[in-house]
Amino acid sequence: MEMKGFITFEGGECSGKTTVINAISEEFKKRNIDFIVTREPGGIRIAEDIRNLILDVKNTDMTPECEALLYAASRMQHLTQKVIPAIKDNKIVLCDRFLDSSLAYQGYARGLGMENILNVNSFALNYLPELTIFIDVTPEVALKRMSNKDRGGKCDRLDQEKIDFHENVYKGYHELLKMYPDRIVRVDGNKSLDEVVNDCKNIVLKYIGR
Repeated sequence: MEMKGFITFEGGECSGKTTVINAISEEFKKRNIDFIVTREPGGIRIAEDIRNLILDVKNTDMTPECEALLYAASRMQHLTQKVIPAIKDNKIVLCDRFLDSSLAYQGYARGLGMENILNVNSFALNYLPELTIFIDVTPEVALKRMSNKDRGGKCDRLDQEKIDFHENVYKGYHELLKMYPDRIVRVDGNKSLDEVVNDCKNIVLKYIGR
């Protein structure tokens, strides 16, 4: 079941999702559109605690299976406690990552298999977003952005993965484009940030009929 008003944003590390969501949030405020912003993993206390556990650079020995199950646990709590109540309250939900991230990262890049990830997250399949924006940034561009992040900010455990992991994440997202062509809209994330923001903003405003 696709949830009306549930919009997710996907992409590899340093794809610009946060900047895009912030810009759309400001546009919604100007237009008096009722919405919330959230993220996965996270968005609520329990899920944020799980996020810290997953992304902690000390946890390099975490198995792919453990990682996938932690994401699933965080997702269910987040859906139940924040996303579903907001949708029922007729609010638009702007969510940084959702199930597609688990499919691309753990299913494809970690080699667990997308079908296995779907099975683990079977409860979430009843609450799919109606629109997903995939910001398509090549691993080469992302690597340069991550290098800048190393100098100016804090890197998490996924940021520190080798380039071949990020290349596989990228391939995984392109598999998802084939699997869900009616839901996922690709935006060229290699363009200037202003262009990416405008492209995403126009897609969202068209979707909500504004």
